Amino acid sequence: MSDFINSLTSGDIATELTMKSVLLILASSIIIGLVISAVYLFTHRKDGYSQAFCVSLILLSPIVALVILLIGNNVARAFSLAGAFALIRFRSAPGDPKDIAFVFMSVVMGLACGMGYYAYAAVATAVILAVIVVLHLTNYAGKKSDTYTLKITVPETLNYVGAFDETLDKYCTKSKLSVIKSVDFGALFELSFTVTMKDPAQVREFLDEIRAMNGNLKVMLSVEAPAVKSFHFQ
Repeated sequence: MSDFINSLTSGDIATELTMKSVLLILASSIIIGLVISAVYLFTHRKDGYSQAFCVSLILLSPIVALVILLIGNNVARAFSLAGAFALIRFRSAPGDPKDIAFVFMSVVMGLACGMGYYAYAAVATAVILAVIVVLHLTNYAGKKSDTYTLKITVPETLNYVGAFDETLDKYCTKSKLSVIKSVDFGALFELSFTVTMKDPAQVREFLDEIRAMNGNLKVMLSVEAPAVKSFHFQ
């Protein structure tokens, strides 16, 4: 028993290409890939996820593990596989930076399994995924859902300095003018505020009052995290 446990941390199992080593590498890497994919699903329930990406997280670990097992210490074989992979073009849509971390983790754990360090891979996976879950549950560095970016378009004839202060104080606990820029060749100005709503249910009334003050020009209120929620009136 002690010899088997020692083999899980020494890398000895993966030194020879045998049926036992292949099956053990496949089993351990697939299990680790499944766990990584399951945690990814848990942390992206609200944001949405791609089924293909989740399946890829499972498959990456055993594929990388087998590549490492096939290469072994053979330099010529390593260059041959590198040349074969160079012919393949991988394309993916830009996504959440956290997705890159999950992909990299799946690859690294597959690498560890391919080298025979199953116990180390399992422990590292458990620790890293535990950290990810804790960060997700505590919403680490996340912004409050009632914090918005407010963009107001005003005509050049309107003195916008302090023009919306009363309305902002009425509906918001915090408001800060962050950006002022001209649009339509200077005929209009766009003001960008960072605001914290007192009651998100009052969004409609808030925007109606803003529109009454800016001549019914475009007003946009959006959550600071992009592509989550927005209100657009024109």
